[in-house]
Amino acid sequence: MIGITWTTWILLLIFSFLFGREIERKKAEKEKKALKQSFEIELVKKKEELEERERRIFREKEILIEREKSVEEKKRELEKKENEILQLQKELEEKKKREIQILEQKANLTKEEAKKMILDLVEKEYQKDILEKIGKLKKISFDEFEKRAKEILVSAIERQAVWQAQEATTTVLTLPSEEIKGRIIGKEGRNIRTFERVTGTTLILDETPETVIISCFNPTRREIAKRALEILVKDGRIQPARIEQVVEQVQKEIENEIREIGEKVVGELNLIDLPEELIKILGSLKFRTSYGQNALLHSLEVAYLAEALAKEIGADAKICKKAGLLHDIGKAIDDPFLSHVEAGIKILQKYGIEQEVVDAVKSHHEDYKIETIEAAIVKVADQISGARPGARKDTVENYLKRLEELEKLALSFEGVEKAWALQAGREIRVFVKPEQVDDLGAEKLAREIANKIEAELKFPGEIKVVVIREKRIIEYAK
Repeated sequence: MIGITWTTWILLLIFSFLFGREIERKKAEKEKKALKQSFEIELVKKKEELEERERRIFREKEILIEREKSVEEKKRELEKKENEILQLQKELEEKKKREIQILEQKANLTKEEAKKMILDLVEKEYQKDILEKIGKLKKISFDEFEKRAKEILVSAIERQAVWQAQEATTTVLTLPSEEIKGRIIGKEGRNIRTFERVTGTTLILDETPETVIISCFNPTRREIAKRALEILVKDGRIQPARIEQVVEQVQKEIENEIREIGEKVVGELNLIDLPEELIKILGSLKFRTSYGQNALLHSLEVAYLAEALAKEIGADAKICKKAGLLHDIGKAIDDPFLSHVEAGIKILQKYGIEQEVVDAVKSHHEDYKIETIEAAIVKVADQISGARPGARKDTVENYLKRLEELEKLALSFEGVEKAWALQAGREIRVFVKPEQVDDLGAEKLAREIANKIEAELKFPGEIKVVVIREKRIIEYAK
């Protein structure tokens, strides 16, 4: 009984499994059939849409063909009318020629002769009126041009900020205490002598408490001396070897600062295509003056003015701006045999600056003929910057020029390595090359320099000529 029951149960399970499979198969077939029907319906729809689109494209194509035919017909009509117009113009020209020939035959004059005769008669009859009109037009034009020129100049000047830094010939340095003066002087004055020798300046230690005055007409030397002395005072170690070391260090710092100043200036003016060496030379103008006017600020002012003027009258603003900035570049170097204009031309040509800029630079002091409108603009901008009230001081410039001439005169002798004008031009210190000038030669050189100063320079009082021959012998212990 139990066996039958289990057998029946197993059969029922098998039957149930097979029945379920049959149901799933029929269900799958039903879904497949439904999907097929749906696909066929969608396919029919797509086919109908494609047929409709094809019919629409065909209709549009027919319309385009009709339009094309219409355009061709209109084109043929236009060509026909154009030919008719050309034919009419030709006929009119021929008719005009025939009429002119008839008139010339009747008047016994050609067309040009008749035209000249009429103009001569009119000119003769109204000559006075014409001359008066021309004179009036000239006056009006001149007045208008003059007025416009003034407006342009005023507009250009007003747009530029006016700045000016007047450079003195002395720098005052405050000391932390009065006893520092003795350390600056050193034993038997060796520290102050070394400092003045390597910097080319004069230190004035008078009764003014806690103050030292650095005197030198050259602002670069004065700045080097000021910074070096500040470092030495702060450090406390003031002795000849240390002085030379610090001065050399400060000179390198000044060189880097000059380069940074030049880069800042060209960046401000957006003239980034200048060579690096030329930028350094430009930066050194920061420490130069012209009639008391800072050379770099003057050059910047001229660049801005020249650019503004160029924009007003339609000249090349970039050429004017660059030439204005570089017009005094020759003042950055000390060459006793060249004017600053000639020196500037050599510098610009050396670094491959555009010829248009060189032409504008070389004629700003009328050393060369003005050949371009840009050159005229730079010259005008330079005159505006230098001529405005308070821009320059002739007395300062004459003083500085006298000191420069004093140094150049000393440097013109063979064997001279360096020459410093000190004590407001009352002393000239000349350093000679020991291998070229012996002790006897140094004495002779001092006399020759003094004689040449007396013969060629004008100066108040007397000038002390000091020739220094220093020989150093250096060895290294290893």
